[in-house]
Amino acid sequence: MKCSRCRRDAIYFQRQSGQYYCGDHFNTHFIKKFMRGVREEQLIKKNEKVAVAVSGGKDSITLAYLLKKLQLRYPFQMEAIIIDEGISGYRNLTLDAAKAQLERLEISYHIESFKDNFDKTLDIFVENNKENACSTCGVLRRYLLNKKARELSCTKLATGHNLDDEGQSVIMNLMRGDIIRFSRGQNYYKKISDKFVERIKPLRYFLEKEIVIFALNNKLIFDSSECPYAVYAMRGEVGKFLDKMEDLRPTTKYSLLSGYDKILPALNKCFIPESIGACNICGEPTMDGVCMGCKILGK
Repeated sequence: MKCSRCRRDAIYFQRQSGQYYCGDHFNTHFIKKFMRGVREEQLIKKNEKVAVAVSGGKDSITLAYLLKKLQLRYPFQMEAIIIDEGISGYRNLTLDAAKAQLERLEISYHIESFKDNFDKTLDIFVENNKENACSTCGVLRRYLLNKKARELSCTKLATGHNLDDEGQSVIMNLMRGDIIRFSRGQNYYKKISDKFVERIKPLRYFLEKEIVIFALNNKLIFDSSECPYAVYAMRGEVGKFLDKMEDLRPTTKYSLLSGYDKILPALNKCFIPESIGACNICGEPTMDGVCMGCKILGK
């Protein structure tokens, strides 16, 4: 097929718009959408200091690449944070990709490991309960990302969550009956505690497949291997369901997230407190007396 704009060979067909894109016009479309989203949502302001969470996968590498382009438009500082969970045969590959691409982009980075901070790797944490690997990893990763971003005096923490990730989270929280998580949204952390660095998700309205194409089209260095613990997660099954619905009804994922964003302010008012306290053990913000991180660590 041919590009709808220049008649060169197309590399991508956008079903919802009926448009075909060649490599150059896909890049232009993708970058314009990213810049417009950052501007309209005021995600990053001049002279802010932004921490970007980089894993070495396609999403976080693409985000770092785009934020570097954004720096050419107006000034802000940026530091990358890499979390090494200690997953044998997997994390070393993604770490190598992350470091290689960040060095190419000339973005300074900081590596925080579970081993150095918690005296155990994720493999050790879950050796007798692999089904809980994703929840354990998620809590401890978020703990370290927020803590390090705060130590670096960053005003924002950018993550590479895409449209697929966000849609899956909406469905998963509903299926679990987890109304608190369902009601949070990306601005939750900004509102309830000064110890939370505000989180932003500039890629949340980009399909996963679009990010893959963009990363390949721009020859970005990333690792595409799957975490060995992913087979135990609910997210994979929910993802398959949403993929099937998207095939049957294009724009399903976009409509799901767009609808969720519309009801989020009402959910916030009903279920989210105006402020929360601090963990009695580590001092990090929590709704309970002891945060989930300390509970996992057995403190």
